[in-house]
Amino acid sequence: MTGTLYIVAAPSGAGKSSLVQTLIKTTPNLAASISCTTRPMRHGEQDGVHYHFVSDADFSARLAQGDFLEHAVVFGHRYGTSRSFVEERLLQGLDVILTIDWQGARGVRMAQPDCVSIFILPPSRKALRERLAARGQDSADTIEQRMAAARDEIAHYPEFDYLVLNDDFESALADLQAIIRARRLSRAAQTQKMRALLQDLLA
Repeated sequence: MTGTLYIVAAPSGAGKSSLVQTLIKTTPNLAASISCTTRPMRHGEQDGVHYHFVSDADFSARLAQGDFLEHAVVFGHRYGTSRSFVEERLLQGLDVILTIDWQGARGVRMAQPDCVSIFILPPSRKALRERLAARGQDSADTIEQRMAAARDEIAHYPEFDYLVLNDDFESALADLQAIIRARRLSRAAQTQKMRALLQDLLA
């Protein structure tokens, strides 16, 4: 049985990383896709856990080898999704979830048309600004850049299959869990899973 690829996008500060991390911990057979990036490692991050942190030269070499499902430049740094990493896990029957920006999501949809795409919205611009400031990771100038980019990013919401509002964390998490459960209960997925039973019942 082949797994499903889920892509989750949101403006910076909308809470996608925390939601996805908790979703993975609470959902069986769901694995994270770990992207490659050329940006510096932030405090508390680990190589191979949050991202694969690579040099610009390494990124270029992988790109030339066709190793990325998608790649994009975000705030001056390069990001890419490893094709082999994702495809190996899908063939193992695992569902894979990828946190990505809207540009990357567009590329993944072209490469994997049967993926499921989800866009996470903040409850307001005021809340988004407060969350960015509370992270303590960015300068005031960077926060303003992220706020300016947020409207652009949110404008691409019609390209996604699902919208999830992250006003209350537990409610947003439940919405994400419901999307995955519904996909796993679809006729196509259940037909793969219960092929032998269906053949027996129809004998």
